[in-house]
Amino acid sequence: MGKLKVGVIGCGSIASRRHLIEYAANQDVEITAVCDVVASRAEEMALVYGAKAFTEYDDVLQLDEIDVISVCLPNHLHAPVSIAALNAGKHVLCEKPMATSVEEAEEMIQAARRNQKTLMIAHNQRFVASHQKAKQLIESGEIGKIYSFRTTFGHPGPERWSIDGRSSWFFNKDQALIGALGDLGVHKSDLIRYLLGEVVEVGAFVETSAKENTDVDDNAVAILKMESGVIGTLAASWSYVAGGDNSTIIYGENAILRLEDDHDHSLIVQYKNGEVVKYELDKIQTNEAGGQTTTHVIDHFVDAIKNNKAPLIPGEEGKKSLEVILAALDSNQTKKIVNLKAATIV
Repeated sequence: MGKLKVGVIGCGSIASRRHLIEYAANQDVEITAVCDVVASRAEEMALVYGAKAFTEYDDVLQLDEIDVISVCLPNHLHAPVSIAALNAGKHVLCEKPMATSVEEAEEMIQAARRNQKTLMIAHNQRFVASHQKAKQLIESGEIGKIYSFRTTFGHPGPERWSIDGRSSWFFNKDQALIGALGDLGVHKSDLIRYLLGEVVEVGAFVETSAKENTDVDDNAVAILKMESGVIGTLAASWSYVAGGDNSTIIYGENAILRLEDDHDHSLIVQYKNGEVVKYELDKIQTNEAGGQTTTHVIDHFVDAIKNNKAPLIPGEEGKKSLEVILAALDSNQTKKIVNLKAATIV
């Protein structure tokens, strides 16, 4: 197999700061097409990466030479464009959240199976060094029984990240459906599943309190019960005005794991006997200056395709992480605990 020819659909911040940079750095990839409804954005990225510029994604999907599509669009377009790309015989890397409903997510999964193409969801937290080390420590039994956890992802809001600033689609419910929970919370639902197994029950409070003129959530706190019986909290927020928090604390029988909770040490293990081990690992990627280290998402996706391997986050995994977030929204609306296993509200 020669170089994979890639088309990137959507030339906003996630494409320009993540996908395109990382595809360009991968020697097994050739960026062939870029697409955006704003022609100037597509043309700018085409000039930088030596690609062809398009304004209609259908035109990109009709290119026989394209092997791979990255879907970097507003949430409501993730499913329809991914399904169209899979049906056109392309492998797909889709941004998170993978869809705006469980039904859409399932349609994406079925399209990948039907066309025998790779579908991966860009949940980058599984590739963070501290998270992978924590998973090893938990699975080795060193931490003992897990008692509880808290996981948080918050920052001042997407207006400082999105290419459109405060007028971004992130604040438009028709395009986003989900606010901070879909932008940040779904990363943490995916992470906690990666570390501790499946979520079976969800209760949540979801508010719009920090941003004006929007009807999407900007502050949410959920209580999660895992299949193992472990309980903990997940918080997602666009109101951390002085900077971000992307930390996870896991409380175990023999030790407490502090992930991304210290500036210098991305993993700190505090043992019950008083011993403290501080790990200096690759830092987690941030949106701040100097935080643009690789996510490893693109390299993993390309390797999966080249070597015909299942990716770490296939559509099935993306769907389960989305279900947790949709359950949080349901819980807030109904004021009841949502049982994911039974797919009912109790």
